[in-house]
Amino acid sequence: MKASAFSYARATSVVNALELLAIHGDDAKVLAGGQSLMPTMNLRLISPELIVDIGGIAELKGIAVKGDVLTIGALTRHVDLQRSPEIATHAPLLTEAIAHVAHPAIRNKGTIGGSLAHADPASELPACMVALDATIVIRGQSGERRVAAGDFFTGIYETALSADELLVAVELPVARQNSAHFFCEFARRQGDYAIVGAAAQAIVEGDRFADLRLVLFAVGDRPVLSSAALRLINVAVAPEVLSDASTSLEEELDPPEDQQATASVRRHLAKVLLRRCVAALLRRPALAAGPRA
Repeated sequence: MKASAFSYARATSVVNALELLAIHGDDAKVLAGGQSLMPTMNLRLISPELIVDIGGIAELKGIAVKGDVLTIGALTRHVDLQRSPEIATHAPLLTEAIAHVAHPAIRNKGTIGGSLAHADPASELPACMVALDATIVIRGQSGERRVAAGDFFTGIYETALSADELLVAVELPVARQNSAHFFCEFARRQGDYAIVGAAAQAIVEGDRFADLRLVLFAVGDRPVLSSAALRLINVAVAPEVLSDASTSLEEELDPPEDQQATASVRRHLAKVLLRRCVAALLRRPALAAGPRA
């Protein structure tokens, strides 16, 4: 199929893009890398009257570190994140996760802002943003506002963005001392959408977690920050403690059922990922095995 007929406008600046969005509202869609928007239009799942192309706006591109904040422009491509020494140093979770995003052709065009605004619940980057406690920077004609990543994603393909606003950047706290990260996903093939995935950022002090943010994706309508994993902070993680957390995780999830997996399979895989995450971060491989029958 092909997209319905639409008008096209190439924005010359953020101000110009916001003017166009203010005029056309819900009838307009923003084009960044186009890796999610164009397939959706070609399937006629959406039929916008106007496409606002922001791809040429230089101020929305780039990666910068200032003080204890790492800022990523919305038009920064996946491949640029993957190759960035600043990302590798201050947010290595992203470096690892990007390798699982689709295929090289997609990563060469797709942007971080486009991925976050699309808000696919099976996507890697939204989960990473929640795990990293990121702040999403949004601009409208009335000014700029900041939204915590955990509040930004509101449902399947839904976010806190209004039709007349633009996601302009992401702000991440730089990695702290004793930081550690974990990323893993189950997919049928490399590059496929995840059946279940996990992204985690932690502070490890000795044999305990001083902080742990484990976020699961493809298990709900948005990234899920695990409450069960939060219970592992500042406690000695014995096998029985991890077993209790695993049971709690199963109870807190309400995953979808589709052609890839049943809800029960997704719950099981989420528990496997919890164990693998804790075992990897604490460097205790035996914890990944789970309880013996």
